[in-house]
Amino acid sequence: MLLSNPDTFVNFGAMDPTMLTVELAYLFAAVSFIVGLKLLSSPETARQGMFLAEFGMTLAIVGTLFHHDVITYEWIAVGIAIGTVAGMVIAIWTPMTAMPERTALSHAFGALAVALVGVAAYYSHGGILPTVKMTAVGLEVMLGAITFSGSLVAWGKLRGTLPGAPITYPMQNIANMAILIGLVGSVLMLVLVPGAPTWIFYAMGLFSFVFGVLLVLPIGAADMPVVMALLNSYAGLAGSATGFAINNKILIIAGALDGASGFILSILMCRAMNRSITNVLFGAFGKAPDAAAAGDQVTGTTQSMTAAEAGEVISNAERVVIVPGYGMAVSQAQLVVKEFYDALTERGIDVKFAVHPVAGRMPGHMNVLLAEAGVPYDKLYDMDQINPDFRQSDVAIVIGANDVVNPAARTNKSSPIYGMPILNADEARHVFVLKRSMAAGFAGIENELFYRPNCTMVFGDAKKTVIGFVEAARNATAEAA
Repeated sequence: MLLSNPDTFVNFGAMDPTMLTVELAYLFAAVSFIVGLKLLSSPETARQGMFLAEFGMTLAIVGTLFHHDVITYEWIAVGIAIGTVAGMVIAIWTPMTAMPERTALSHAFGALAVALVGVAAYYSHGGILPTVKMTAVGLEVMLGAITFSGSLVAWGKLRGTLPGAPITYPMQNIANMAILIGLVGSVLMLVLVPGAPTWIFYAMGLFSFVFGVLLVLPIGAADMPVVMALLNSYAGLAGSATGFAINNKILIIAGALDGASGFILSILMCRAMNRSITNVLFGAFGKAPDAAAAGDQVTGTTQSMTAAEAGEVISNAERVVIVPGYGMAVSQAQLVVKEFYDALTERGIDVKFAVHPVAGRMPGHMNVLLAEAGVPYDKLYDMDQINPDFRQSDVAIVIGANDVVNPAARTNKSSPIYGMPILNADEARHVFVLKRSMAAGFAGIENELFYRPNCTMVFGDAKKTVIGFVEAARNATAEAA
Protein backbone atom coordinates (compact mmCIF):
# COMPACT_ATOMS: atom_id res chain seq x y z
CA MET A 1 0.00 0.00 0.00
CA LEU A 2 1.32 3.44 -0.92
CA LEU A 3 -0.21 6.83 -0.34
CA SER A 4 -1.18 9.03 -3.27
CA ASN A 5 -2.58 11.49 -0.76
CA PRO A 6 -0.66 11.51 2.55
CA ASP A 7 -3.93 11.97 4.46
CA THR A 8 -5.75 8.94 3.04
CA PHE A 9 -5.08 5.26 2.51
CA VAL A 10 -5.47 4.07 -1.06
CA ASN A 11 -5.77 0.45 -2.12
CA PHE A 12 -3.59 -0.50 -5.08
CA GLY A 13 -6.45 -2.49 -6.60
CA ALA A 14 -8.73 0.57 -6.71
CA MET A 15 -6.03 2.93 -8.01
CA ASP A 16 -5.94 4.36 -11.50
CA PRO A 17 -3.52 2.21 -13.58
CA THR A 18 -1.40 5.22 -14.54
CA MET A 19 -0.99 6.39 -10.95
CA LEU A 20 -0.39 2.80 -9.88
CA THR A 21 2.56 2.74 -12.29
CA VAL A 22 3.86 5.99 -10.82
CA GLU A 23 3.54 4.82 -7.22
CA LEU A 24 5.19 1.47 -7.92
CA ALA A 25 8.04 3.20 -9.76
CA TYR A 26 8.54 5.49 -6.77
CA LEU A 27 8.42 2.56 -4.36
CA PHE A 28 11.11 0.60 -6.17
CA ALA A 29 13.15 3.78 -6.70
CA ALA A 30 13.08 4.48 -2.96
CA VAL A 31 14.20 0.93 -2.17
CA SER A 32 17.00 1.25 -4.75
CA PHE A 33 18.21 4.50 -3.17
CA ILE A 34 18.25 3.05 0.34
CA VAL A 35 19.99 -0.19 -0.59
CA GLY A 36 22.37 1.67 -2.92
CA LEU A 37 23.36 4.03 -0.10
CA LYS A 38 24.02 1.06 2.14
CA LEU A 39 26.25 -0.55 -0.50
CA LEU A 40 28.25 2.68 -0.78
CA SER A 41 29.52 2.15 2.76
CA SER A 42 32.09 -0.40 1.54
CA PRO A 43 34.66 -0.04 -1.26
CA GLU A 44 33.95 -3.60 -2.39
CA THR A 45 30.26 -2.88 -2.99
CA ALA A 46 30.39 0.84 -3.86
CA ARG A 47 30.23 0.23 -7.61
CA GLN A 48 27.10 -1.93 -7.26
CA GLY A 49 25.62 0.74 -5.01
CA MET A 50 26.14 3.40 -7.67
CA PHE A 51 24.55 1.24 -10.36
CA LEU A 52 21.58 0.50 -8.13
CA ALA A 53 21.12 4.17 -7.28
CA GLU A 54 21.28 5.04 -10.99
CA PHE A 55 18.61 2.42 -11.66
CA GLY A 56 16.48 3.96 -8.93
CA MET A 57 16.85 7.43 -10.42
CA THR A 58 15.82 6.09 -13.82
CA LEU A 59 12.69 4.58 -12.26
CA ALA A 60 11.91 7.87 -10.52
CA ILE A 61 12.23 9.83 -13.77
CA VAL A 62 10.14 7.37 -15.77
CA GLY A 63 7.50 7.27 -13.06
CA THR A 64 7.29 11.05 -13.01
CA LEU A 65 6.76 11.15 -16.78
CA PHE A 66 3.59 9.08 -16.28
CA HIS A 67 2.23 11.44 -13.62
CA HIS A 68 -1.18 12.94 -14.39
CA ASP A 69 0.13 16.44 -13.61
CA VAL A 70 2.29 16.31 -16.74
CA ILE A 71 0.30 18.16 -19.42
CA THR A 72 2.82 18.43 -22.25
CA TYR A 73 6.14 16.72 -22.95
CA GLU A 74 7.73 19.22 -25.34
CA TRP A 75 9.76 21.18 -22.80
CA ILE A 76 10.44 18.03 -20.80
CA ALA A 77 11.95 16.44 -23.91
CA VAL A 78 14.11 19.52 -24.44
CA GLY A 79 15.31 19.36 -20.86
CA ILE A 80 16.09 15.65 -21.09
CA ALA A 81 18.04 16.17 -24.31
CA ILE A 82 20.09 19.04 -22.89
CA GLY A 83 20.72 17.22 -19.62
CA THR A 84 21.72 14.01 -21.37
CA VAL A 85 24.22 15.75 -23.64
CA ALA A 86 25.64 17.81 -20.78
CA GLY A 87 25.94 14.73 -18.56
CA MET A 88 27.72 12.72 -21.24
CA VAL A 89 30.16 15.54 -21.97
CA ILE A 90 30.93 15.97 -18.27
CA ALA A 91 31.34 12.21 -17.74
CA ILE A 92 33.65 11.79 -20.72
CA TRP A 93 35.81 14.88 -20.40
CA THR A 94 36.10 15.37 -16.65
CA PRO A 95 39.27 13.70 -15.29
CA MET A 96 39.02 11.90 -11.96
CA THR A 97 41.33 14.49 -10.43
CA ALA A 98 38.67 17.15 -11.12
CA MET A 99 35.86 15.22 -9.40
CA PRO A 100 35.64 17.70 -6.48
CA GLU A 101 34.97 20.58 -8.90
CA ARG A 102 32.44 18.52 -10.82
CA THR A 103 30.68 17.53 -7.62
CA ALA A 104 30.50 21.17 -6.54
CA LEU A 105 28.88 22.10 -9.86
CA SER A 106 26.39 19.25 -9.50
CA HIS A 107 25.40 20.59 -6.09
CA ALA A 108 25.10 24.09 -7.52
CA PHE A 109 22.83 23.34 -10.45
CA GLY A 110 20.72 20.81 -8.55
CA ALA A 111 20.16 23.40 -5.84
CA LEU A 112 19.36 26.08 -8.41
CA ALA A 113 16.69 23.83 -9.92
CA VAL A 114 15.19 23.35 -6.46
CA ALA A 115 15.15 27.09 -5.79
CA LEU A 116 13.53 27.84 -9.15
CA VAL A 117 10.81 25.24 -8.53
CA GLY A 118 10.05 26.99 -5.25
CA VAL A 119 9.91 30.41 -6.89
CA ALA A 120 7.60 29.04 -9.60
CA ALA A 121 5.30 27.49 -6.99
CA TYR A 122 5.12 30.75 -5.03
CA TYR A 123 4.53 32.87 -8.14
CA SER A 124 1.90 30.58 -9.67
CA HIS A 125 -0.18 30.74 -6.49
CA GLY A 126 0.17 34.49 -6.13
CA GLY A 127 2.04 34.12 -2.87
CA ILE A 128 -0.97 32.49 -1.18
CA LEU A 129 -0.16 28.96 -0.07
CA PRO A 130 -1.29 26.68 2.77
CA THR A 131 0.91 26.73 5.85
CA VAL A 132 2.66 23.43 5.15
CA LYS A 133 3.39 24.26 1.50
CA MET A 134 4.52 27.79 2.33
CA THR A 135 6.95 26.33 4.90
CA ALA A 136 8.28 23.88 2.34
CA VAL A 137 8.57 26.51 -0.42
CA GLY A 138 10.34 28.98 1.89
CA LEU A 139 12.84 26.37 3.07
CA GLU A 140 13.54 24.99 -0.41
CA VAL A 141 14.20 28.45 -1.84
CA MET A 142 16.39 29.47 1.09
CA LEU A 143 18.43 26.25 1.20
CA GLY A 144 18.54 25.93 -2.58
CA ALA A 145 19.87 29.47 -3.04
CA ILE A 146 22.44 29.06 -0.25
CA THR A 147 23.65 25.79 -1.74
CA PHE A 148 23.79 27.19 -5.27
CA SER A 149 25.95 30.21 -4.53
CA GLY A 150 28.00 28.40 -1.87
CA SER A 151 28.75 25.54 -4.27
CA LEU A 152 29.85 27.99 -6.97
CA VAL A 153 32.30 29.56 -4.54
CA ALA A 154 33.54 26.09 -3.56
CA TRP A 155 33.96 25.26 -7.26
CA GLY A 156 35.98 28.45 -7.75
CA LYS A 157 38.26 27.66 -4.83
CA LEU A 158 38.80 24.06 -5.92
CA ARG A 159 39.49 25.07 -9.50
CA GLY A 160 41.81 27.91 -8.52
CA THR A 161 39.62 30.62 -10.03
CA LEU A 162 39.16 32.02 -6.51
CA PRO A 163 41.93 32.13 -3.90
CA GLY A 164 42.15 28.86 -2.01
CA ALA A 165 43.10 30.70 1.18
CA PRO A 166 40.29 31.88 3.48
CA ILE A 167 38.82 35.26 2.53
CA THR A 168 37.77 37.09 5.67
CA TYR A 169 36.59 40.57 6.56
CA PRO A 170 35.88 42.50 9.80
CA MET A 171 32.84 41.36 11.82
CA GLN A 172 32.40 38.44 9.42
CA ASN A 173 30.64 36.10 11.86
CA ILE A 174 28.35 38.83 13.18
CA ALA A 175 27.30 39.75 9.64
CA ASN A 176 26.68 36.11 8.73
CA MET A 177 24.61 35.51 11.85
CA ALA A 178 22.56 38.67 11.19
CA ILE A 179 21.78 37.53 7.64
CA LEU A 180 20.91 34.01 8.81
CA ILE A 181 18.54 35.35 11.47
CA GLY A 182 16.96 37.59 8.84
CA LEU A 183 16.47 34.65 6.46
CA VAL A 184 14.85 32.46 9.11
CA GLY A 185 12.70 35.37 10.24
CA SER A 186 11.54 35.99 6.67
CA VAL A 187 10.47 32.37 6.25
CA LEU A 188 8.59 32.49 9.56
CA MET A 189 6.82 35.68 8.53
CA LEU A 190 5.76 34.16 5.20
CA VAL A 191 4.40 31.13 7.05
CA LEU A 192 2.73 32.85 9.99
CA VAL A 193 1.38 35.95 8.27
CA PRO A 194 -1.04 35.02 5.45
CA GLY A 195 -0.75 37.40 2.53
CA ALA A 196 2.63 38.75 3.64
CA PRO A 197 4.14 41.17 1.08
CA THR A 198 5.71 39.30 -1.83
CA TRP A 199 8.86 41.40 -1.64
CA ILE A 200 9.76 39.56 1.58
CA PHE A 201 9.87 36.26 -0.32
CA TYR A 202 12.04 37.57 -3.14
CA ALA A 203 14.32 39.47 -0.76
CA MET A 204 14.73 36.27 1.23
CA GLY A 205 15.77 34.45 -1.95
CA LEU A 206 18.24 37.17 -2.91
CA PHE A 207 19.89 37.32 0.51
CA SER A 208 20.07 33.52 0.56
CA PHE A 209 22.30 33.73 -2.52
CA VAL A 210 24.44 36.32 -0.73
CA PHE A 211 24.64 34.22 2.43
CA GLY A 212 25.83 31.20 0.43
CA VAL A 213 28.75 33.23 -0.87
CA LEU A 214 29.64 34.64 2.55
CA LEU A 215 29.35 31.19 4.11
CA VAL A 216 32.04 29.58 1.93
CA LEU A 217 34.41 32.50 1.28
CA PRO A 218 36.10 32.22 4.72
CA ILE A 219 36.81 28.53 4.17
CA GLY A 220 40.18 27.41 2.82
CA ALA A 221 40.42 24.98 -0.09
CA ALA A 222 42.02 22.39 2.18
CA ASP A 223 38.82 22.28 4.24
CA MET A 224 36.69 21.38 1.24
CA PRO A 225 35.91 17.81 2.40
CA VAL A 226 33.80 19.27 5.21
CA VAL A 227 32.29 21.92 2.95
CA MET A 228 31.35 19.43 0.25
CA ALA A 229 29.62 17.17 2.78
CA LEU A 230 27.75 20.11 4.28
CA LEU A 231 26.62 21.48 0.91
CA ASN A 232 25.49 17.98 -0.02
CA SER A 233 23.35 17.97 3.10
CA TYR A 234 21.86 21.38 2.30
CA ALA A 235 21.04 20.24 -1.23
CA GLY A 236 19.32 17.12 0.09
CA LEU A 237 17.23 19.06 2.59
CA ALA A 238 16.23 21.52 -0.12
CA GLY A 239 15.20 18.63 -2.36
CA SER A 240 13.14 17.07 0.44
CA ALA A 241 11.39 20.40 1.03
CA THR A 242 10.58 20.50 -2.68
CA GLY A 243 8.94 17.10 -2.32
CA PHE A 244 6.64 18.48 0.35
CA ALA A 245 5.92 21.56 -1.75
CA ILE A 246 4.83 19.62 -4.84
CA ASN A 247 3.59 16.49 -3.01
CA ASN A 248 6.22 14.20 -4.53
CA LYS A 249 7.14 11.34 -2.22
CA ILE A 250 10.27 10.18 -4.02
CA LEU A 251 11.76 13.67 -3.70
CA ILE A 252 11.00 13.64 0.01
CA ILE A 253 12.68 10.27 0.47
CA ALA A 254 15.71 10.95 -1.75
CA GLY A 255 16.22 14.41 -0.26
CA ALA A 256 16.00 13.08 3.29
CA LEU A 257 18.56 10.36 2.53
CA ASP A 258 20.87 12.89 0.91
CA GLY A 259 20.45 15.46 3.66
CA ALA A 260 20.92 13.00 6.53
CA SER A 261 23.91 11.21 5.00
CA GLY A 262 25.57 14.51 4.09
CA PHE A 263 25.08 15.85 7.61
CA ILE A 264 26.48 12.69 9.22
CA LEU A 265 29.43 12.77 6.83
CA SER A 266 30.13 16.42 7.68
CA ILE A 267 30.25 15.49 11.37
CA LEU A 268 32.71 12.68 10.63
CA MET A 269 34.84 15.04 8.56
CA CYS A 270 34.83 17.59 11.39
CA ARG A 271 36.04 14.97 13.84
CA ALA A 272 38.78 13.95 11.45
CA MET A 273 39.93 17.59 11.28
CA ASN A 274 39.40 18.34 14.99
CA ARG A 275 36.73 20.94 14.24
CA SER A 276 33.38 21.41 15.95
CA ILE A 277 30.13 20.98 14.05
CA THR A 278 28.94 24.28 15.54
CA ASN A 279 31.70 26.13 13.73
CA VAL A 280 30.81 24.34 10.52
CA LEU A 281 27.13 25.21 10.70
CA PHE A 282 27.87 28.88 11.20
CA GLY A 283 30.60 29.09 8.60
CA ALA A 284 33.22 30.10 11.14
CA PHE A 285 35.80 27.46 10.32
CA GLY A 286 38.68 27.21 7.93
CA LYS A 287 40.21 30.50 8.99
CA ALA A 288 43.95 30.55 8.48
CA PRO A 289 45.88 30.86 11.73
CA ASP A 290 47.67 34.06 12.55
CA ALA A 291 51.35 34.12 13.34
CA ALA A 292 50.78 34.02 17.08
CA ALA A 293 48.72 30.86 16.83
CA ALA A 294 51.01 29.02 14.45
CA GLY A 295 52.91 27.32 17.24
CA ASP A 296 56.64 27.01 17.79
CA GLN A 297 58.94 27.21 14.80
CA VAL A 298 60.58 23.92 13.92
CA THR A 299 64.35 23.89 14.06
CA GLY A 300 66.79 21.39 12.66
CA THR A 301 67.94 20.14 9.31
CA THR A 302 66.36 18.02 6.63
CA GLN A 303 67.89 15.36 4.44
CA SER A 304 67.00 14.59 0.86
CA MET A 305 67.57 11.95 -1.82
CA THR A 306 66.97 11.68 -5.52
CA ALA A 307 64.12 9.53 -6.77
CA ALA A 308 66.57 6.85 -7.89
CA GLU A 309 68.30 6.72 -4.50
CA ALA A 310 65.04 6.60 -2.57
CA GLY A 311 63.64 4.02 -4.97
CA GLU A 312 66.58 1.72 -4.29
CA VAL A 313 65.97 1.88 -0.53
CA ILE A 314 62.23 1.24 -0.96
CA SER A 315 62.84 -1.69 -3.28
CA ASN A 316 64.75 -3.51 -0.54
CA ALA A 317 62.03 -3.08 2.11
CA GLU A 318 59.67 -5.80 3.30
CA ARG A 319 56.68 -3.73 4.44
CA VAL A 320 55.70 -0.43 2.81
CA VAL A 321 52.83 1.95 3.59
CA ILE A 322 51.86 4.58 1.01
CA VAL A 323 50.11 7.73 2.26
CA PRO A 324 48.38 9.55 -0.63
CA GLY A 325 47.46 13.22 -0.38
CA TYR A 326 46.28 16.12 -2.48
CA GLY A 327 49.69 16.32 -4.14
CA MET A 328 49.00 12.97 -5.77
CA ALA A 329 45.77 14.36 -7.22
CA VAL A 330 47.42 17.56 -8.46
CA SER A 331 50.16 15.67 -10.29
CA GLN A 332 47.65 13.02 -11.49
CA ALA A 333 50.00 10.34 -10.24
CA GLN A 334 47.44 7.70 -9.26
CA LEU A 335 48.05 5.47 -12.29
CA VAL A 336 51.80 5.56 -11.76
CA VAL A 337 51.28 4.82 -8.06
CA LYS A 338 49.36 1.67 -9.07
CA GLU A 339 52.26 0.73 -11.36
CA PHE A 340 54.63 1.24 -8.45
CA TYR A 341 52.41 -0.93 -6.25
CA ASP A 342 52.56 -3.70 -8.86
CA ALA A 343 56.34 -3.45 -9.12
CA LEU A 344 56.75 -3.74 -5.34
CA THR A 345 54.32 -6.64 -4.94
CA GLU A 346 56.16 -8.51 -7.70
CA ARG A 347 59.19 -8.35 -5.45
CA GLY A 348 57.18 -9.87 -2.59
CA ILE A 349 56.91 -6.60 -0.68
CA ASP A 350 53.81 -6.11 1.48
CA VAL A 351 52.26 -2.79 0.36
CA LYS A 352 49.34 -1.01 2.06
CA PHE A 353 47.69 2.36 1.50
CA ALA A 354 46.86 4.63 4.46
CA VAL A 355 43.96 6.96 3.64
CA HIS A 356 43.16 9.86 5.97
CA PRO A 357 39.44 10.81 6.04
CA VAL A 358 40.09 14.37 4.86
CA ALA A 359 42.95 13.75 2.44
CA GLY A 360 42.15 15.60 -0.76
CA ARG A 361 39.37 18.05 -1.50
CA MET A 362 36.22 15.98 -0.97
CA PRO A 363 35.19 13.00 1.14
CA GLY A 364 36.68 9.83 -0.33
CA HIS A 365 38.85 11.75 -2.81
CA MET A 366 41.86 9.46 -2.43
CA ASN A 367 39.70 6.34 -2.49
CA VAL A 368 38.16 7.42 -5.79
CA LEU A 369 41.53 8.12 -7.40
CA LEU A 370 43.09 4.86 -6.23
CA ALA A 371 40.02 2.88 -7.28
CA GLU A 372 40.23 4.48 -10.72
CA ALA A 373 43.85 3.33 -10.95
CA GLY A 374 42.85 -0.22 -10.03
CA VAL A 375 44.42 -0.48 -6.57
CA PRO A 376 42.79 -3.46 -4.80
CA TYR A 377 40.14 -2.37 -2.31
CA ASP A 378 41.56 -4.60 0.42
CA LYS A 379 44.81 -2.65 0.30
CA LEU A 380 43.11 0.61 1.31
CA TYR A 381 43.11 1.14 5.08
CA ASP A 382 41.53 3.93 7.06
CA MET A 383 43.34 5.76 9.84
CA ASP A 384 42.31 3.56 12.75
CA GLN A 385 43.15 0.37 10.86
CA ILE A 386 46.59 1.38 9.60
CA ASN A 387 48.06 3.43 12.46
CA PRO A 388 49.18 0.37 14.51
CA ASP A 389 51.02 -0.96 11.43
CA PHE A 390 53.38 1.97 10.96
CA ARG A 391 55.73 0.81 13.73
CA GLN A 392 56.22 -2.51 11.95
CA SER A 393 56.71 -0.86 8.54
CA ASP A 394 60.12 -0.47 6.97
CA VAL A 395 59.09 2.47 4.80
CA ALA A 396 56.27 5.01 4.75
CA ILE A 397 55.90 7.01 1.53
CA VAL A 398 53.99 10.29 1.88
CA ILE A 399 52.80 11.53 -1.51
CA GLY A 400 51.75 15.15 -1.30
CA ALA A 401 50.16 14.97 2.16
CA ASN A 402 51.16 17.46 4.84
CA ASP A 403 49.10 18.33 7.90
CA VAL A 404 47.56 14.82 8.15
CA VAL A 405 51.02 13.39 9.00
CA ASN A 406 52.34 16.26 11.13
CA PRO A 407 53.38 14.97 14.61
CA ALA A 408 52.68 18.45 16.03
CA ALA A 409 49.02 17.43 16.15
CA ARG A 410 49.96 14.99 18.93
CA THR A 411 52.65 16.87 20.82
CA ASN A 412 52.49 20.65 20.33
CA LYS A 413 49.62 22.21 22.30
CA SER A 414 50.30 25.62 20.75
CA SER A 415 49.85 24.24 17.24
CA PRO A 416 46.59 25.10 15.43
CA ILE A 417 46.23 21.42 14.46
CA TYR A 418 46.77 20.10 18.00
CA GLY A 419 44.31 17.31 18.70
CA MET A 420 43.66 16.55 15.03
CA PRO A 421 43.79 12.78 14.41
CA ILE A 422 46.70 12.03 12.08
CA LEU A 423 48.36 9.11 10.35
CA ASN A 424 51.36 7.95 12.39
CA ALA A 425 53.71 7.88 9.43
CA ASP A 426 56.55 9.21 11.61
CA GLU A 427 56.62 5.87 13.46
CA ALA A 428 57.85 3.95 10.41
CA ARG A 429 61.54 3.04 10.31
CA HIS A 430 62.09 5.32 7.35
CA VAL A 431 59.80 7.96 5.86
CA PHE A 432 60.06 9.37 2.34
CA VAL A 433 58.09 12.56 1.72
CA LEU A 434 57.35 13.54 -1.88
CA LYS A 435 56.90 17.32 -2.21
CA ARG A 436 57.71 20.04 -4.67
CA SER A 437 59.20 22.22 -1.93
CA MET A 438 59.29 22.78 1.81
CA ALA A 439 56.18 24.96 1.64
CA ALA A 440 53.81 24.67 4.60
CA GLY A 441 50.45 22.96 4.31
CA PHE A 442 47.06 24.60 4.74
CA ALA A 443 47.50 25.07 8.48
CA GLY A 444 50.36 27.45 7.70
CA ILE A 445 52.89 25.67 9.91
CA GLU A 446 56.00 23.66 9.24
CA ASN A 447 55.78 19.91 9.46
CA GLU A 448 57.84 18.46 12.31
CA LEU A 449 58.05 15.18 10.42
CA PHE A 450 60.32 16.70 7.77
CA TYR A 451 63.02 17.33 10.40
CA ARG A 452 62.92 13.91 12.03
CA PRO A 453 66.09 11.80 11.60
CA ASN A 454 64.10 8.96 10.00
CA CYS A 455 62.59 11.25 7.34
CA THR A 456 64.00 11.96 3.88
CA MET A 457 62.61 14.50 1.42
CA VAL A 458 62.32 13.66 -2.28
CA PHE A 459 61.68 16.93 -4.07
CA GLY A 460 59.94 17.24 -7.42
CA ASP A 461 56.70 16.46 -9.18
CA ALA A 462 55.07 13.44 -7.52
CA LYS A 463 54.33 11.67 -10.78
CA LYS A 464 57.91 11.95 -12.06
CA THR A 465 59.27 10.90 -8.67
CA VAL A 466 57.10 7.76 -8.53
CA ILE A 467 58.16 6.91 -12.09
CA GLY A 468 61.72 6.94 -10.75
CA PHE A 469 60.64 4.59 -7.96
CA VAL A 470 59.11 2.21 -10.51
CA GLU A 471 62.33 2.11 -12.52
CA ALA A 472 64.36 1.41 -9.39
CA ALA A 473 62.04 -1.43 -8.35
CA ARG A 474 62.16 -3.03 -11.79
CA ASN A 475 65.93 -2.72 -11.93
CA ALA A 476 66.17 -4.43 -8.54
CA THR A 477 63.91 -7.23 -9.75
CA ALA A 478 65.98 -7.67 -12.91
CA GLU A 479 69.23 -7.83 -10.93
CA ALA A 480 67.76 -10.40 -8.55
CA ALA A 481 66.72 -12.55 -11.50
